[in-house]
Amino acid sequence: MPLTPQLRRKLFPFHRIERRIPMEIAVILDGHRKIPGRESTFTENVSARGARVLTTRRWEHGERLTFVSRTGEFRSSARVAYCQPLQGEGFAIGVEFLEPKGRWVVQSPK
Repeated sequence: MPLTPQLRRKLFPFHRIERRIPMEIAVILDGHRKIPGRESTFTENVSARGARVLTTRRWEHGERLTFVSRTGEFRSSARVAYCQPLQGEGFAIGVEFLEPKGRWVVQSPK
């Protein structure tokens, strides 16, 4: 089934303010409600306000987490905007940065 604009709006009702840039960045996720511990993983794409991240864990919409670049140059509390199962294993989550601190790979336009 082709992804028509109407179907896209139904499946993804949120509107992204900025385009995502395909970029693999090493990050750490922490704060999963049911599975303690940090997860070391990678982004799939990024923007100044968030990222799409590959994860082995299922996250709940609205769940809060801590997002940290492995270099330590950036950290933010974040909110899970969506969690999509991937073919095979794992999930992709969209995270929205809530309190960004430090230098992220994409800066907000001034």
